[in-house]
Amino acid sequence: MANVSVYNIEGKEVGTIELNDAIFNVEVNEHLVHMAVVNQLANKRQGTQSAKTRSEVSGGGRKPWRQKGTGHARQGSTRSPQWTGGGVVFAPKPRDYSYKLNKKERRLALQSVLTSRVQENKFIVVDEFAFDEVKTKKFANVLDNLKVSKALVVLKDDDKNTMLSARNISTVKTASTNTINVYDILKYDTMIVDKAAVATIEEVYA
Repeated sequence: MANVSVYNIEGKEVGTIELNDAIFNVEVNEHLVHMAVVNQLANKRQGTQSAKTRSEVSGGGRKPWRQKGTGHARQGSTRSPQWTGGGVVFAPKPRDYSYKLNKKERRLALQSVLTSRVQENKFIVVDEFAFDEVKTKKFANVLDNLKVSKALVVLKDDDKNTMLSARNISTVKTASTNTINVYDILKYDTMIVDKAAVATIEEVYA
């Protein structure tokens, strides 16, 4: 089993923790990680883009000039796609881009990125945040102590004060153990995890 250091909010090492190999020491499957990221981005798309085809554009009811004898190319409507103000040939229409990824594939992709973070020494465990008040400056000091700037912070579900303290820092995102995902883990340079949250992750994703 992999051992990682545990730090307090002053940035001092206060112990170590043993991580479950079933989650934090699997074979990294880059293909599944890529599939998970593409799936998540596709599911986030609104799919509300829309343009009018030639049948939906107003006007153009009569033939602009007679078929022959004018020297112009023949035209049937001023709302054909080649005309300014005409319809779009293959106009985009509202659609649903979301699709399903298998449960086992999602889980293995998540285990792969968690493993890669541990292997790259970008997985920091903090013994406890324990903020007694909502204070952004206090959370910024914790980041400085840990020598981290851009981080995904995973907290136990009831740690509201810490979540609110980190909310105004643009380079930080907080997540509870049941909302972590492949895209966010890859997007942020470092993963900071509450010690209590590590146990929950091992329980849920093993």
